[in-house]
Amino acid sequence: GIGGAFQYGLQISIINSPAEYIKSFIRETYLRRYGFSPSEEMVTLMWSFVVSIYSIGGLLGSLSAGYLSVRFGRKKAMLFANIPSLLSAVLMGFSQLCGSFEMIIAGRLFAGVCAGLALNIHLMYAGECAPRKLRGLVAVTVSTAVAVGKFVGFALGLREVLGVEALWPILMAVTALPALVHLLTLPFFPDSPRYLLIDKKDKEGCI
Repeated sequence: GIGGAFQYGLQISIINSPAEYIKSFIRETYLRRYGFSPSEEMVTLMWSFVVSIYSIGGLLGSLSAGYLSVRFGRKKAMLFANIPSLLSAVLMGFSQLCGSFEMIIAGRLFAGVCAGLALNIHLMYAGECAPRKLRGLVAVTVSTAVAVGKFVGFALGLREVLGVEALWPILMAVTALPALVHLLTLPFFPDSPRYLLIDKKDKEGCI
């Protein structure tokens, strides 16, 4: 769940707190580059790109989830989902330092790809690994991880934590932490029995 549905919930809620700071950053970047302040319509358009491109990334990730989970297995596909998350964190974390709001847009796209992959493969992997009696309970962990992710994103966005102008790039880059935890822990997990039997024809490994 940490590298699965949690990432989706975190990315949905984490963008709300620094909205005004990112808009101010877009204005400052325009002024520095072109010598004039952009219109409010232009700022709103750029902000809309920042918010909505996450859904496009999510669509790309969702469309890739089936192929990757069959080609590499559920576990390796889940590990792969952390790569766009780390790319997203680097791009958004260094966007202010590099003076590029385009890095935030690119970072949100990669965050969407991560969420689309992770959300779909999490449900598949957890459901296939769960014992029959616990399958329903394990499936519920997806919605639980989403809810926890939303809560953590909201909590980190508070002014008392990271929701201030000086720290918003760190807030946007915080998704790297669950991705790193996931990369360090998931290799010790078993692969899906269904994948081993049906896709790999490894009956002994499945048992």
